[in-house]
Amino acid sequence: MIHIVKAKWLIYTVLVGLIPVVLRVLLWVISPHQTVDLFSASDFVAFGLVLHISNINELEHFNDHEKSWKTLQIGTSFFLIVIYGFLFAAHLFGQANPGRINMGTVRTISMILSGASFYLSFSVYDRISKVESIP
Repeated sequence: MIHIVKAKWLIYTVLVGLIPVVLRVLLWVISPHQTVDLFSASDFVAFGLVLHISNINELEHFNDHEKSWKTLQIGTSFFLIVIYGFLFAAHLFGQANPGRINMGTVRTISMILSGASFYLSFSVYDRISKVESIP
């Protein structure tokens, strides 16, 4: 059975974070001749930001005896938020200046990084759910 912390994480964080991706796919499906890009770096940046902001928020309210683990997770989330900020800026710069930025590379990096962020966020919530289930 899925623990309540993981269920909330899945619904409130992951599904909400994926709204831009899902909406873009729906737009792609209904657009004539698929004039909308199927995937965009900005959608995956938004997903990654939601995951890491959620991590920071959850960890700030989490009481664990291993303060170093908590500090490492919060620091990693802040670092990745900065990286996502850079990717979003590169995406905007590339849209405003066609040919100056390889948009495919920005999109690919954003997709890979958001996948890694999903795994990291899952591991944070997995640990929290295990610690909170101990009486």
